[in-house]
Amino acid sequence: MSIPTVKELADSARSTRWELLNRPSGWPTQDDVRKVTVDLPELSDGEVRVVNEAISVDPYMRGRMDEGPSYVPAFELGEPMDGAAVGIVVASRSDDVPEGTRVLHGQGWRDVAQLPAEQVQALPDLRDPDGPLAPSRFLGIAGMPGFTAWLGLTRIAAMQEGDVVFVSGAAGTVGSAVGQIARLKGAPRVIGSAGGQEKNRIVTERYGFDACLDYKQGDVMGQLGEAAPDGIDVYFDNVGGDHLEAAIQHFNDDGRAALCGAISQYNDEEPAPGPRNMGMMVTKRLMLQGFVQGFHSDAMPEFLEEMGGWLAEGRIVADETVEDGIDQAFDSFLGMMQGRNVGKMVVRTAVA
Repeated sequence: MSIPTVKELADSARSTRWELLNRPSGWPTQDDVRKVTVDLPELSDGEVRVVNEAISVDPYMRGRMDEGPSYVPAFELGEPMDGAAVGIVVASRSDDVPEGTRVLHGQGWRDVAQLPAEQVQALPDLRDPDGPLAPSRFLGIAGMPGFTAWLGLTRIAAMQEGDVVFVSGAAGTVGSAVGQIARLKGAPRVIGSAGGQEKNRIVTERYGFDACLDYKQGDVMGQLGEAAPDGIDVYFDNVGGDHLEAAIQHFNDDGRAALCGAISQYNDEEPAPGPRNMGMMVTKRLMLQGFVQGFHSDAMPEFLEEMGGWLAEGRIVADETVEDGIDQAFDSFLGMMQGRNVGKMVVRTAVA
């Protein structure tokens, strides 16, 4: 489908956005959200208007549709949803962020955002072998997902050269980055998990994993035992459930797990049972630590320096699944939750 240009959206001074209407029970549906178009007010001092070129849809957003305490506030009913977005400043009343600046900010789920200049971040000048890094990459490999992968592996799980690494959700943007970073950091064997033969092929052939479990075939515990006959040292968990139980079973002594997500449970209507082998955490001296990347912003400069070098040298493969148009945002979100994407799922909302 055709999508508007940045100039067309800048001239309209209107914003099309998605709002949450109901707290979903189980899988979200179209009845839980609505798409509305509103006129934007005149800019106040210190504000900028940004035409979003791409917005991010991510698993954590499902949790924000529910009420209850969490590390990030729930979406408000009847209000715009939000998330990471990258775009171009088309109007500014801030000397610090002039028109034409490409920025990263938190007002996704819309095609045009208006917000205080202090809430946007000018994008660094990163490159890949073909030239300047595409803007959408700052929503994936050079943004929150890539940082999450690097942080969880290197700081939370404290991976060392020689560690055998297991990654669930290996075809997604975080999981695929974890496996590649593990290889760059000296892992002699990297094992992934993904759903279906095609995703398994991509994980091994494109991302360089040594093996990939097909969780749709069942028996994750047995598959991991075959793929890691000598056990694992590090587990990066995006899934939870039977994958976490399998990792605990096959951990070597002093194994470490970075617990990033539990996508297998996000739409459960009843609490999922925990791993049945938690006693092994004591006998094997295991460390399982949950983490949220937003609490480790001090590490972002180190990440960008290291990731920027890998990207410039062409040492990281960063796939994207791109769907066009703000109208497709909610369907793209559901598709991401159902595993329709390979790499980062982004919604392209405007072209420069």
